[in-house]
Amino acid sequence: MVFAPLPSSAAWRQHGARTGFEVAYFRDGERGLVVEGCATAVEDGQTWAIDYRLRIDSDWRTRSAQITGRYPGARHAITVQTDGLGRWQVDGVHAPELDGCLDVDLAASAFTNALPVHRLGLAVGDAADAPAVYVDATDLTVTRLNQHYRRLADTTAQRYDYRAPRFDFEATLEYDDSGLILDYPGLATRAD
Repeated sequence: MVFAPLPSSAAWRQHGARTGFEVAYFRDGERGLVVEGCATAVEDGQTWAIDYRLRIDSDWRTRSAQITGRYPGARHAITVQTDGLGRWQVDGVHAPELDGCLDVDLAASAFTNALPVHRLGLAVGDAADAPAVYVDATDLTVTRLNQHYRRLADTTAQRYDYRAPRFDFEATLEYDDSGLILDYPGLATRAD
């Protein structure tokens, strides 16, 4: 699967599970892609703002993520990083429960669902598991999230059946030619 170049930025309206907005900026780094973004939302009556900086290598494997969450009366920050082969550290401490993950999935971000789609390069009809380092937006808890992607026949957009069994969630995700989410049912819609 060959994707068109990324735009310099993208934005998403968050709806359904939360009400908010996300903006991400993309630039080439020394060894891949640097993504800087911010997402703000109200979710279950709680407000939060998440700032993130992701380093992604040329094979679309996440190498590091710096995440700062702001909440009423509190601010938290974490760093997750990997050797690129699926061995992770959270704030400098090895987290063996995350071993084997190649992607980060920020609950606050629609963008991070682009990472496995780019990395896997699935042909129509192909499927793959894509476990991810999952960072919860409400408290920056880091856990493993098992996910599954199956590429569907394209219509007006690239489409993937997506499953996250832990959340009992299944949806068809739509992506643009650059491999960025256009529609994530119940969560976000591309705004630009």
